[in-house]
Amino acid sequence: MDIPTYDVPHTARVYDYYLGGKSHYAIDRQAGDTVMGVWPGARAAARTNRQFMHRAVRYLGQRGVRQFLDIGTGIPTEPNLHQVAQSVAPDSRVVYVDKDPLVLTYADALMRSAPEGRTLYVEADISAGHEGILEQAFEVLDREEPVALSLVALLHFVPDEQGAREVVRALLEALPSGSALVLSHGTHDFDATVMLRVEEIYRQGGMAAQSRSRDEILRFFEGLELVEPGIVPPHLWRPDEQTQRETVEGDLAALVSMWSVVGIKP
Repeated sequence: MDIPTYDVPHTARVYDYYLGGKSHYAIDRQAGDTVMGVWPGARAAARTNRQFMHRAVRYLGQRGVRQFLDIGTGIPTEPNLHQVAQSVAPDSRVVYVDKDPLVLTYADALMRSAPEGRTLYVEADISAGHEGILEQAFEVLDREEPVALSLVALLHFVPDEQGAREVVRALLEALPSGSALVLSHGTHDFDATVMLRVEEIYRQGGMAAQSRSRDEILRFFEGLELVEPGIVPPHLWRPDEQTQRETVEGDLAALVSMWSVVGIKP
């Protein structure tokens, strides 16, 4: 079987490279190295961001949420979201969504649900709209029960001109009371020079990108009730003992340059 080649980098594969995975190509490593040459915190950001996702999913599971819609899934890295959710409640249902055909080749790893629960993989692009995503997601998810919408490390790759706010608003409007929005997002608040240069590198590589400020990110949460501690860097959102042990001394917030936040729909 021939291994496909790619002429342009892709955000999911570059992210896999940051995480130390093996599902990427030379063009992705080149893009990642270029970014890390400007932003040494890229690997730390990927790691702490994923740990934030694990904690947020575990927290929501403990609150009774049993359904998760994860858009911008990326290449599977264990534990995957459904493994975390089903470790809390085996009957949890998870729908994964990503636009990269490469993710589909690993979809079997995303479909190994606990017998009591269920998972589904949908190939779709959030910037193309929400209708198709929801139509397929509700084949597995109950539209009358709360759903956690996970947009982790995704929206900084969906610029305003691609309708990021409109799509997020439409997705949330389709979900019932008690649903949640889980979001992490790159920001230029800590080091504008570095992060705006990173944004430029992504755009030059053919990947849409838009860094957003704290206030811009909070606009995605209008009408939602923020979960304590509100909007913070990912390693500071309800850190567990492992996160506290792994947190290095120094200004990790500036190194990571991301905000994370969870909100509940009243």
